[in-house]
Amino acid sequence: MTGKPLTAGDIAPDFTLPGSGGATLSRSAFAGKKLVLYFYPKDDTSGCTAEAKDFNALKADFNAAGAEIVGVSPDSAASHDKFARKYELGFPLASDESKTMLEAYGVWAEKSMYGRKYMGVERTTFLIDAQGRIARVWNKVKVPGHAAEVLAAARAL
Repeated sequence: MTGKPLTAGDIAPDFTLPGSGGATLSRSAFAGKKLVLYFYPKDDTSGCTAEAKDFNALKADFNAAGAEIVGVSPDSAASHDKFARKYELGFPLASDESKTMLEAYGVWAEKSMYGRKYMGVERTTFLIDAQGRIARVWNKVKVPGHAAEVLAAARAL
């Protein structure tokens, strides 16, 4: 994990990951565009599905604001393909099975449920500006209303 959490003003770490639909996704491929990177724990679970559907419903609005959306989790590209098809997601999902990117962005963290500690993805969203700098970070995201809040920030950027 990085020494300090990433914050607004930091350069967003580059990445190259396999994505849904056989794509290869990298931060540099989005140079000159705003990028919404949202990290989520697991495909096809209730909170993650709601979050993906919310971002998908606003995709045209994000695009009109000059922003692209990429979802990232440690699930496999095959799992992402199934998830994206099931919910007709119109944006790519990146697979970070090695957790290298999750660690670079500081979202692979110790979590606790029912007294049991384990490592997992801390639901986090980063808004990256067209120059590759982090403009805003949402930590420990609560899904309801989140995509609309990110859209408002992307429009204002």
